Amino acid sequence: MTGLSTRLLCADRDVMNRVPDVVSPINVATTYRYPDNPDDFILAKDADPASLTTGRPLYSRLSHPNSSKCEAVLGDLLGGHAVVYNSGLSSFFAAITYYNPKTVAIGDGYHGVHGILDILSRNYGVKQVGLEELDKLSAGDMIHIETPENPYAKVHDLAYYVKKAHDVGAFVVCDSTFAPPPLQDPWEFGVDMVMHAGTKYFGGHSDLLAGVLVTKDSKVKTQLVNDRVFLGTNIANLESFLLLRSLRTYEMRIKRQSSSAEKIVNYLDVHRADYPALKVIHHSSLQKDDFVRRQMKGGHSPVFAIELESQEQAKNLPGKLNYFQHSTSLGGVESLIEWRALSDPHARLTLLRVSVGVEDPDDLIADLDQALKATK
Repeated sequence: MTGLSTRLLCADRDVMNRVPDVVSPINVATTYRYPDNPDDFILAKDADPASLTTGRPLYSRLSHPNSSKCEAVLGDLLGGHAVVYNSGLSSFFAAITYYNPKTVAIGDGYHGVHGILDILSRNYGVKQVGLEELDKLSAGDMIHIETPENPYAKVHDLAYYVKKAHDVGAFVVCDSTFAPPPLQDPWEFGVDMVMHAGTKYFGGHSDLLAGVLVTKDSKVKTQLVNDRVFLGTNIANLESFLLLRSLRTYEMRIKRQSSSAEKIVNYLDVHRADYPALKVIHHSSLQKDDFVRRQMKGGHSPVFAIELESQEQAKNLPGKLNYFQHSTSLGGVESLIEWRALSDPHARLTLLRVSVGVEDPDDLIADLDQALKATK
């Protein structure tokens, strides 16, 4: 089988090749001319809905060359039919619009997703229940399972939740942002749809916003694309160009980030006695459940979290670091650390989230080591 890095470079070569450029150009146009020959006109009422992302481009809110190329590469990478969006939250909103559940079961996870559900609860009466309340689900409802889960990189048992959902006719959407391929493949466990915040590891350079949904059913993709036309959430021209650029080097980045994070977490865990301020380390590599090994076959998330003894220690630790930048988000080539309370109103005041980049892991270990030792 063709290797992943090769596919990331070649999966879109037959899609929208309108110029001979080796690197696809940035398409700043919002509108595209109709064919010159009137015999080639297709009335809107006769257009094939499935051709919106594969046929001749008409208007960039529908699709454009680089959004179509992104979908080709991401579909190959993620093992299905991909639809790209202008942010991860847009992709979640598209998923919940498609399934239209009356009740959604959800864990902790990203607070932005909870914000969307709060709007839907307020305006339309959508009910929210916890992952321990699956008996409240019925046919047509939805489980949104983020695994590994933000900000602790905790892995949830996908096989368990898929069985519970499908037993009552509910659907499972898996947000796999913290463990993109080849770390985890949610399709192995029967999920109905996969979501990623493409801003993170697919983007990889902290310079674009994007989201993606993936389905195994081409008809579902067609409906998602048609919905996207009216939701107005297609990825923009520049961002799709940047996303394509990033996807070319994706495999090299994610493998380095994953292995580095595991090495750093292991070092901190082994040397806990050296850090009196370090109370807890959260990472999937430290979970002992059997299902973690089955799910995380390709490695562990490049994100982990630590908790210190006090709020004051957590607040001041980022300022003691040399290589980790104090910033929100994750997935970029640069390592970040965040006092999580600055962006998540529900975060514990002692929590720091760490996103490991592509720097030398030994340098990152030394940096954390000196900062934690300096934290009294």
